[in-house]
Amino acid sequence: MADRVTVIGWDGSPLTAAARAALGAATLVAGAAHHLALPEVPAGAERIRLGSVALAARRIAAHRGTAVVLADGDPGFFGVVRALRAPEFGLEVEVVPAVSSVAAAFARAGMPWDDAQVVVAHRRTLRRAVNVCRAHTKVAVLTSPGAGPAELGLLLEGVHRTFVICEELGTAHERVSVVTSEKAADHTWRDPNVVIVLGGPVGTAGETGGWIAGRDPSAGPRGWSLPAEAYGGDLGEGETQLLRASQLARLGPRIGDLVWDIGCGSGAFAVEAARAGAAVIAVDSDRAACARTDAAARRLGVQLQIVHGTAPHVLENLPEPDVVRVAGGGAAVVSAVADRRPQRIVTHAATRDAAELVGRDLTEHGYGVECALLQSVELDTRAWTEKERSVAFLLSGVLPRPST
Repeated sequence: MADRVTVIGWDGSPLTAAARAALGAATLVAGAAHHLALPEVPAGAERIRLGSVALAARRIAAHRGTAVVLADGDPGFFGVVRALRAPEFGLEVEVVPAVSSVAAAFARAGMPWDDAQVVVAHRRTLRRAVNVCRAHTKVAVLTSPGAGPAELGLLLEGVHRTFVICEELGTAHERVSVVTSEKAADHTWRDPNVVIVLGGPVGTAGETGGWIAGRDPSAGPRGWSLPAEAYGGDLGEGETQLLRASQLARLGPRIGDLVWDIGCGSGAFAVEAARAGAAVIAVDSDRAACARTDAAARRLGVQLQIVHGTAPHVLENLPEPDVVRVAGGGAAVVSAVADRRPQRIVTHAATRDAAELVGRDLTEHGYGVECALLQSVELDTRAWTEKERSVAFLLSGVLPRPST
């Protein structure tokens, strides 16, 4: 095992005295090509081109001597430190940090970043990274080959965003460009790069700033399943506060998810899924419902994409969902949604026959189905008399995870 492992962050600035001392004593140096070309790397040291961190970690663990790993930015922030410290390698590391590429990107843009979401995009996580960009007003995306600015722009079709693209930060070839998301696919961008994705109202914190980094979970009114008054006083036919709470509980929307709300009505469900941090596409055939949903989103400060059209036809060109609520369209729409294989689907029916029809269809599509009869009675607490009674069959389908 290596006698000592030092991880050095590099942001293009001259190396610190601690970094130079560690490099001077190194018998093995791992890094990218531009790191290994630094004049401070000892001529006699073994050099490893850093591709697979796991392979490099195994070689470092087997090395008898002093090892140094060079990485861009702060190696403890979405960097190599986590991989090197994995239990299977048994490496204890010392870290000499530098300015992270995210901090450098926001500095080049002249913007604060304590209110930004930070995500990593590679081929496996690109879709979820795009969903965060759909849902939030300020996102920094650490990209990778095949999951860069062009791919982000293509997958954000229909959602306008501004991209601040920072290429090769800290090098002589550094370049900062500002383009719309629609134009990002028209260029070839140099790696490595960081993309700041902006859209909607930004910078709502007071002069003293916020109190928590990233998305403030306490923003907006307290509580889930807000009363009808929060949405203009009319939830529409078949929508109740308690039914919505049950639907949200079944789906569990979260950051990185894309939610379809088909038959968005008042916008209450779509807004509350967005308040959970998910990206939401709200669909309705009624233009007035689309307008109400847009107004509710603006009032409660969340980002939504609203699509006017009739399901199931309007769903054909929408990006793949993670979870779906079907509030309108019945069994035909549920069947079309199930064909797209979201992880979870929730809907409701007014009668047992309608519930059985939907449940059988979900079962035939391979979903595990649950159904509950929900009855709620609202009481006037001044006289403790019944004001309103609501009954609905709540159905949910969960797609089993593939066995590994």
